[in-house]
Amino acid sequence: MATRVLAVDAQPWYGDRPIPDDVPPVWHFPLTCVSTDEGIDGYTMGYGANGEGIGSAHQLHDVYLRAILGRDPRQHEALWRELMSLNRHLYPISDGLLGMLDVAFWDIKGKAAGVPIAELLGVSRTELPAYRTGSHWNLTPADTFAEAAAMKQQGYRGYKLTLYDGPAADIPRAEAARKAVGDDFGLMLDAVAEYSFDQAIEVGEALGRLGYRWFEEPVPDRDIATLEQLTRRLEIPILATETVSLRELPQFLERKACDMARGDVFIKAGITGLRQASAMCEEAGMNLAIHALHSSLLDIANLHVACSVRNCEFFELHHEMFRFALKGSPLDIDANGCLHLPTGPGLGVELDWDWIDNNTVMELSGLKV
Repeated sequence: MATRVLAVDAQPWYGDRPIPDDVPPVWHFPLTCVSTDEGIDGYTMGYGANGEGIGSAHQLHDVYLRAILGRDPRQHEALWRELMSLNRHLYPISDGLLGMLDVAFWDIKGKAAGVPIAELLGVSRTELPAYRTGSHWNLTPADTFAEAAAMKQQGYRGYKLTLYDGPAADIPRAEAARKAVGDDFGLMLDAVAEYSFDQAIEVGEALGRLGYRWFEEPVPDRDIATLEQLTRRLEIPILATETVSLRELPQFLERKACDMARGDVFIKAGITGLRQASAMCEEAGMNLAIHALHSSLLDIANLHVACSVRNCEFFELHHEMFRFALKGSPLDIDANGCLHLPTGPGLGVELDWDWIDNNTVMELSGLKV
């Protein structure tokens, strides 16, 4: 196993605003390669926008490499379950690093079989409509109006606002977005767990009147009792469980604590875990909205899962800066606002090695003594 740490300039995320003093000006993303003795390389990426990239790279090598050395990638399911059991004892670590490795395992399997990962999972469709999640810097209703209008003009099939300043500030912004795009364009709002119960009720009722498609994470995911109350009292669908692990998800479904679930290949323990989460939700009569990750290869992995299931309506995309290190723009939408399933083996995309070489700031390989 070898990992390169890639440096990405943080400035595009902030636009014309200065990068805050408490945020690193350069974000580091691990790009990891898991190699087999037959010469098949499986690739994956990690997170880096919160300063965790270099630490994650070291944890992968320090904690997980010994557990996978010499293992047969054809026995992937057994290995995934063993790593899930290992995670039970890794208190400082979530299932995210296991999720990273699982993506590499699937890339190996797809390349060995000569088919895209989605074909191994079972293709349900080859394209998916996409919506764009906006910035966190819409300070006024006019800012929100402009960004919503721009997303519609760029061809996206929907636009998600990220607002969490309370009803007095956020409802006028939500109204401005609806005015900008008209009544037939998909809008959603994500409060990233920052509202109180009363604030969530007030904003949720306003979003219902405005015809928003869903209200995401109004309170922390694990405040399951409050989520239950909001789900029962509000007409707008409540979307939750982004931060919930695969093993925690069933209780949310059993208690009907939300109307829609959330998941991705990182937090839900890889392609293997996300596919299981989607199946759980389908059996419960619920959609699972796949969560976009600030990491290009992880989003490609998300896309393979999304194209293998029926209960993911849209594909989420973030800022274009997070589509780095790939050739051919596989995360760009077409003229109909859709993404297309990559057709190559494994993850099915080509890495941009010139960009990678120019942006590598650290390399790790093998075990450290």
